[in-house]
Amino acid sequence: MRILLGILSTALVVGNLLVNAVPLFLMGLVRVTVRLLGLKAAESRMARAMDIVIDSWVVINRFVYSSLGLVRPEVRWLDADDLSKDRWYMVISNHQSWTDILVLQSVLFERLPPLKFFTTRQLLFIPVFGQAMWLLDFPYVRRMSRAQIEANPALLEVDRQATREACEKFKNHPTSALNFLEGTRFTAEKFTAQAQPRFRRLLNPKTGGLTQVLSALDDRLHKVVDVTIDYPEGVPTFWEFMQGKCGRVTMTIASHDVPARVRTAADDEARRSAVNDWVEALWQAKDDALTGIPSGKESTSGNESTSGNENNAETSIDRSLESAAKHPAR
Repeated sequence: MRILLGILSTALVVGNLLVNAVPLFLMGLVRVTVRLLGLKAAESRMARAMDIVIDSWVVINRFVYSSLGLVRPEVRWLDADDLSKDRWYMVISNHQSWTDILVLQSVLFERLPPLKFFTTRQLLFIPVFGQAMWLLDFPYVRRMSRAQIEANPALLEVDRQATREACEKFKNHPTSALNFLEGTRFTAEKFTAQAQPRFRRLLNPKTGGLTQVLSALDDRLHKVVDVTIDYPEGVPTFWEFMQGKCGRVTMTIASHDVPARVRTAADDEARRSAVNDWVEALWQAKDDALTGIPSGKESTSGNESTSGNENNAETSIDRSLESAAKHPAR
């Protein structure tokens, strides 16, 4: 029965993608045409209209998830009363599974403008899906190892330029830029491969892209929306999600003002330092929440801890690593 449910739900989601791709590709053709004709106002209106396709895809997917009982996230909102679909946002989140994106789109749909997430160039070659993201101005970045960057530092500028160009397009109309700061899914292998892991259930965050977006959208950005996703019964694969085997999904969603130290930084180096410090604090709080350490308590990575919290943290870490080990690294 679960297999049949998975086949049905996958067919509906893929069919939804294909149906929405038709008007998207037609509008994309019109957009390219008016761009070639130098009609900037018309291109701007068309770009905004194309985002309606994202909303259409998400609404139908939400109906599929709900009707088939695939997932019912338990969501806790913090300081989110003034969120609006008519403003710009930066969304940051931890990352454990491909299902994160589907769940985030579904939960944030009613409160934020369409999500456009940073993705790798490899996804561009997925039929229909990759081309749709390209037409919708999703920012593409290259996945480069430290060795590649050290061998050719100019590679970093390629991604920086792509981010700057994406942000210029984001300015056209309200958008939510989503960035998984860990840069990849959490797995046991990636966790242990870190030279100096600073957290227990998170990978060390990478703040370069976030720093660029905060700088480029400084005059537009309303809030930074910080999402913490957890799968208490185990991290599902995409196929498990489609079969309704996702289990519980808990989400804590908080909105933050960009710190004054970041906004008023004198130069790029000062801004990077300010963002690093801010994200480190956010990530520590997120890690404490995932490991069950109450707010205001010292984490087990600090100088003090309590035996009860240590046991909770160790149990949570083991559960996270065991679940992550079931799925190969992306």
